Amino acid sequence: MVYENAGETDVTALEKLAAELGGRGFDPVITTIGGRPVLVVSNPRMPMLSENILVEADWYWWSWAERIVRTADLPGAADAIAHVLHGSSST
Repeated sequence: MVYENAGETDVTALEKLAAELGGRGFDPVITTIGGRPVLVVSNPRMPMLSENILVEADWYWWSWAERIVRTADLPGAADAIAHVLHGSSST
């Protein structure tokens, strides 16, 4: 896929995070919103739990413009996202 206005490193960082989250049982999909690559991650057990993750300046960002962690901390990003998408009914 080609994304306008996105650096190759941004897309690569989202692809790595998608692989990590997919391995943890989440449903990650890379798409574009406003020409920017976005990782849409949902919990297959609770589909209403979904988040859009972006990359900018070597940081993963929540859709509400709050930093998660640096892209170098892939496990930390996956942990934070998994925590938000875990849902109270999971054990």
